[in-house]
Amino acid sequence: MSALRRVSLAGLALATAVSGVGVGTAAGTPPPEPPAAAAAALGRTIQQMSLEEKVGQLLVLFAYGPDAHRPDARNTTLYGVATPAEVVAKYKPGGWIYFNARGNVQNPTQVATFSNQLQAAATSVGQRVPLAIATDQEQGVVVRIGPPATQFGGNMAHGATRDAADARTAAGITGRELKAMGIQQDFAPVADVNVNALNPVIGVRSFSSDPQLVADMTVAQVQGFQRDAGIIATAKHFPGHGDTRDDSHTSLPTINHTLEEWNTIDAPPFKAAIKAGIDSIMTAHIVVPSLDPSGDPATLSKPILTGVLRKQLGFKGVIITDGLEMAAVRQQYGDAEAAVRAIEAGVDQLLLPPAPDVQFNAVLDAVRSGRISEKRIDESVRRILLLKLKNGILSDPYVDPAKVSATVGTPESLAAAQAIVDKSVTLVKNTTNTVPLSADPRKILVTGWGVSTTQSLAGSLARRGATTTVAQTGAAPSDAAIADAVAKAKQNDVTVVLTQKAWDTTVTDKQAKQQKLVKDLLATGEPVIVVAVRDPYDIAYFDAAPTYLATYGYAAVSMESLAKTIYGEIKPTGKLPVDIPVAGRPDTALYPFGHGMTW
Repeated sequence: MSALRRVSLAGLALATAVSGVGVGTAAGTPPPEPPAAAAAALGRTIQQMSLEEKVGQLLVLFAYGPDAHRPDARNTTLYGVATPAEVVAKYKPGGWIYFNARGNVQNPTQVATFSNQLQAAATSVGQRVPLAIATDQEQGVVVRIGPPATQFGGNMAHGATRDAADARTAAGITGRELKAMGIQQDFAPVADVNVNALNPVIGVRSFSSDPQLVADMTVAQVQGFQRDAGIIATAKHFPGHGDTRDDSHTSLPTINHTLEEWNTIDAPPFKAAIKAGIDSIMTAHIVVPSLDPSGDPATLSKPILTGVLRKQLGFKGVIITDGLEMAAVRQQYGDAEAAVRAIEAGVDQLLLPPAPDVQFNAVLDAVRSGRISEKRIDESVRRILLLKLKNGILSDPYVDPAKVSATVGTPESLAAAQAIVDKSVTLVKNTTNTVPLSADPRKILVTGWGVSTTQSLAGSLARRGATTTVAQTGAAPSDAAIADAVAKAKQNDVTVVLTQKAWDTTVTDKQAKQQKLVKDLLATGEPVIVVAVRDPYDIAYFDAAPTYLATYGYAAVSMESLAKTIYGEIKPTGKLPVDIPVAGRPDTALYPFGHGMTW
């Protein structure tokens, strides 16, 4: 039997028994329970697994490098073995996650080959269950696999269009491309309601500040991922990460919503996702006193995960933690205790344990000591295996690398993405009617944030006849860079300056330097077009800007839509999906939800 077709007999038996269970359920209807034969086969498989194999299914790991057989010293440091295949053999994990920043992604064909290598390791002699391979392909500002994979504007760009059908189309395209690369799970969509303009970690990753709009878009993307593409969707971050000024990567946020506020603001998207049959939900490392006054983060809270998510909301799928390497979940109890408490709280899978041996053995010890029953472990393993059954992972986890290019980044998908993103650009202010520009030849300076983003926009403008100059200044422009941009602005007919979270001065004053750049450019008296390429809130800090647009993303597809808007090839139709508050006055809208100009 070929290594690319070697799947455990138990998995094949389960897949046969569960052949009636699939993703094609009616809109808004949860998937059916497995037939009795499938449930029995699944139970037998779990009985045959050792405790170590069961606990392995609770882990979602990663490894450094683009090849399962290539040694990397960083893997040895983390896991005690050098290659990704050896990591799989050692822990027999239930899941795997790819990161571009950790050397996993070179191109779609390589990703597909890597996926097959990992699955071969997971289903080799002595291994029982294929992996559920995942990544964070949220689109917009959180993307693990870049071009030639199709890129979109991201969640808040979808919110600006108000078009749920387009959000579903985008998820379907993204999901099919991931599936072609052997990735069966996307840690998306973000279901958080971003009601705090100073939120440093969510922002444009959220669809909107409006709970109903977020719920509608979340459901659309669940349908796109699960029903249209046939991969696992994961709504995050329960119970809602949208109202905080703290980043859970570095500290433990507290959400002080009352129970009524939580039910009104945070809960609707998750309730809608559950009703739509969402397969998986990711926890948030946040404290919500109204749901659990203990001070524990939701990831470690039985009242929140078992009491609210399981019992109150009726979620029957897989609960996965946010990354356990994040500071918010590590600071109270330490790595070993956090893993045990997460499972006691109701978690099924532990994402990115930072000390894998420590956390793996901590869970084993908790079962052997009687602190956690093996029945409790079996419950999670059953959910994980059922999820793999429903999505065809047990029966055939492999893909054909030779066929990847027929699905990933096709002309049809790229055209669909461009048409969707074209609808999202929002014209917030245009008091001097600087846009649209005429087709006359002119010199345009493109400055501000983003090496590739400024170059991408300049290229799009040049294709429309402009003579462009690029002066990229970064997230914290120096005084010399600002002076250079100002001098160049005086030599050009129009300046387009791109800002990226220029509002965020909570950590350092570096974004204040972006504000200075914009103000100094405006002081030249020359025409200046200010564009927020991430959060739309930046204009609160330089409201004197006469022309201001928001793109909600900085990928090339968004810059092409911006250029088309600047030149009047398309009318701006995006509407703000959030309030832009007055600087320092979060309860006062400078530009309200729904605002958007056109011509």
